[in-house]
This record gives sequence, structure tokens and C-alpha cells, in this order.
Amino acid sequence: MTSWASRALPTLLRVTGRNRQYTSTQSAREHIEQRALRPLPYGPPPRLRPDLLVQVQRRSGWPIYTLAPKAGRPGRTVVYLHGGAWVNEITSQHWQLAAQVAAEARVNVIVPIYPLLPFATAADVVSAIVELVAETASPDHSVCLAGDSAGGQIALSAALLLRDDHGIVAPRTVLISPVVDASLSNPLIGSVEPTDPWLRREPLLVFAQRWRADLPVTDPRVSPLAADLTGLGALTVFSGTRDILNPDARLLAEKATAAGLDIDYHEQEGLLHVYPLMPTPEGRAARAAIAECLRG
Repeated sequence: MTSWASRALPTLLRVTGRNRQYTSTQSAREHIEQRALRPLPYGPPPRLRPDLLVQVQRRSGWPIYTLAPKAGRPGRTVVYLHGGAWVNEITSQHWQLAAQVAAEARVNVIVPIYPLLPFATAADVVSAIVELVAETASPDHSVCLAGDSAGGQIALSAALLLRDDHGIVAPRTVLISPVVDASLSNPLIGSVEPTDPWLRREPLLVFAQRWRADLPVTDPRVSPLAADLTGLGALTVFSGTRDILNPDARLLAEKATAAGLDIDYHEQEGLLHVYPLMPTPEGRAARAAIAECLRG
């Protein structure tokens, strides 16, 4: 049974206005303009976790944060790509998840603060993430990928390019409510949309079209669902049924199974977009599962 905290989230979204940018195509366009005029802060909370060391460096002008356990020597690294429709900055919920993974999985977590709309597009960002992972990985130190929503798209796209261009297979990629098809053309989206209190197809499509820019909508850098998944490492996918991205998450799980991948698909009835990030019992359980599957 869905917890009372999860059942209260639709009301909270409406009261706080967090779904405002997804109410219409006009609101989506205005939101891009507002984020260009008033960028939001991106740094981690001052007291993230006392058992972690937080460092930052710059790469091609990007701040690149690393969260590392103070004790022990991590056996692997996780590159975490935050969500936000490719236009919104990283939030405290993203930082808390990254910190929990670093501490509980005993891994280094790299958090790139990648450039957002309208100043960057998929072609630039995905290739830079691929190079970052390729430089970090070594025969005795593996790199996993993780991302939520738009960040999930970047993570899966990067995993595909790492396989194709570098011969590197990420041992696991964790996807939380990912955008896997930039066309948002799945006919089942229409049946889910009335139950989704957060996302609407047409406004999300505005962000997706700006993100892909001149790339074809089937290009794996924006629509990883269109690619051949054969040879990828294990996938862990989380999706709630009150999320317009759920039909594509199901397709991804089916396609991964058909390609012979190790796929761990978590679908939660009645839960919303990116539910593992939420302060709910279901969210806490999902975060613990994510840390466990990424353990080094």
C-alpha cells in the first residue's frame, strides 16, 4: 500500500508550484528564459555528511565535485548525473542521494555540474561525460553511471557511447525515472498523463527539443531507447506508474531483457516521477537499494 507521505506529494507539488514549468508549452519556454537570466546555486549543502570528503575541481569550465569516504579506499567510482529537464540545477535531494551512495556503497561519487539549457545541448554534454568516465576508468578501478530523469538520459546515452567509442562497459548503470526517448511518442503516455500530477508531455517536449537541437530524435545521445543495447553492463531502473515516463521505462526493461542484459527493474504502483529522491518510506527503501547495488 502506498504510504501517506507518497499520497500527499501531489498536493505538495501543487502548493509549492514545483510543477509550474510543466503546465504548458508557454510555461516551459518562459522557464528556460528565467533560468538563463537567474541561474540557481549548485554547491553541496554545507554539512552534507561528516564521514565524507568533498572536493571540487574544474574541467572545461565545469565544476566537478567528488564525494569520497574518509575511511578506506573505494574500489570503484560512480558518476552521478542530476535531473531537472536539462534546465534545472542540482538540488539538495540530488546531493543527499549522492552522499548516501558514497558513504553506504563505499565508493567515490563524481557529480559533474554540467551546463544547462539554453547554454548547452546534448551533443556537447554527453560527449564530455563520456570523456570524463573514460579518463577515470582503469582495469583495476571500474566506473558506474547513475542519473535521474534527464540525468538518466545522459547516463544511459553515455554508457552507449562508452561501449561504442571506447570499448568500455560500465558494470552497472542506475536510472531513476529516466527520459529514454526524446520524441515522447509512446502512445501509452496519453493514458498515464491524466494521473501524473507533475509532468505533461508537451511542456517536457519543449525541453527535449531544445536539448537535442540539431540531433535526430533517434540519435542515442538523446534517445538511448532507440539504440542497440547489446553488450551494455547491468541496468537498475526505478519507475512509478504515475509518471508519464513509465511506459518508456517498461519498454527499456523489455528491450534490455531481449538483448540479454542483467536488468533489475523496480516499478512502484501509484508513485510519482523520481520517487527514490522523495522523503517517503518508498524513497528511503529505493535509496538503500541504489547504494547496495553500487557497492564497490
